[in-house]
Amino acid sequence: MTQNAGVAAGARWADQISLGVLASSVPRDVIDDVVVACGRQAKRSDGKLPPHVMVYFAMAMALFAEGDYEEVAARLAGGLGLWGCWDARWGAPTSGGITRARERLGYEPLRDIFAQVAVPVADPLTRGSFAGAWRLMAIDGIEWDAPDTPGNAAAFGYPGGGKEPAFPKVRVVTISECGSHAVVDAEIGGIAGKGSGEPSLARQLYGRLEEDWLLIADRNFYNWQDWKAAACGAELLWRVKANLALPMLQILPDGSYLSVLVNPRIGDKARQTLTEAARAGEELDEDKAVLVRVIEHQVPGRDADGTGELIALITTVTDPRAAPAPLLAEACHQRWEHETGNDQFKTHLRGPGRVLRSKSPDMIRQEIYGYLLAHHAISALICRAATEADIDPDRVKFTRTARIIRRAIGPADFPP
Repeated sequence: MTQNAGVAAGARWADQISLGVLASSVPRDVIDDVVVACGRQAKRSDGKLPPHVMVYFAMAMALFAEGDYEEVAARLAGGLGLWGCWDARWGAPTSGGITRARERLGYEPLRDIFAQVAVPVADPLTRGSFAGAWRLMAIDGIEWDAPDTPGNAAAFGYPGGGKEPAFPKVRVVTISECGSHAVVDAEIGGIAGKGSGEPSLARQLYGRLEEDWLLIADRNFYNWQDWKAAACGAELLWRVKANLALPMLQILPDGSYLSVLVNPRIGDKARQTLTEAARAGEELDEDKAVLVRVIEHQVPGRDADGTGELIALITTVTDPRAAPAPLLAEACHQRWEHETGNDQFKTHLRGPGRVLRSKSPDMIRQEIYGYLLAHHAISALICRAATEADIDPDRVKFTRTARIIRRAIGPADFPP
């Protein structure tokens, strides 16, 4: 028996493998409070598709990306009926009725619900989730194909700025927990135009970082201003490009060394003065320069001759006793867990090559938040099960878990 099968065999696990995993992650009272705060409560008490149903519908669309609206609604109704959230008198909703209900809800309630419930789910016993005192987090982007409608094209654009590609693309930059793959924050934008790059969207996330996080990022995220902004909220461990000047100030016992980042607007002569001041241990004006620690790390098999690629990591954790260089080098590898999470979206929920179904920008945003909520719910379930079994959450297959959940959700028998 595989570890995954062993975990799934437990009664507590089996009890949770149903559409109830969505409700446990997104409680009804949270939905109701957010809906009222957004002013999207139902106008009629006897309406067929009230807001709370449509929130769960957005999540169910992610679980059943291949199904049409009626199929998703039928499966959702079966689960909601068991919780007393579906009135059997409503009958089978039509595709047009579902579209209008989605539009009435909008995307803002889904965005605000996600902001409330999408929190880290690993605990100190979850394998691969912490480095010393810090929770391992990663930031990266993912792109989604959207239907080729005038609204989507205007809001999100096409790759390269032209009309040759078949679909507009939506860019989503997310922060996820490395150990569980659970996405805890996200910003949605376009693929073309000013402010559409990954660093621009990431900039909107830095004010929401937590102080017990160690945020890992690849080299395309670094610039002076963004480093300073992110460092105000969390500890950082970022890869940087080879051409970034990192003068060696002091070699540390673990093989790392102290260096200084200087504001790029400062000229060469003043830069040299700041570097010498840092080397002498003088206090620095943080608007001009900041102290960092550099870990040079060899990644085997990453270049043409197979000898390995030397990469440079910079971190705000300047004391090697708090986080030795080998620990941080190993933690950097955890950034690839973010890529695993992206693959779970693209391949195991949405399906390879599948285009989002919504025809307008607001509904695209609503649909993506539905994916984010559904993915967080599944990731949290996997993390809990893996922690109880004392195995790495990576060993519990996301694909298999999602498949079991889908099988457990049978369609409702609507009256004629």
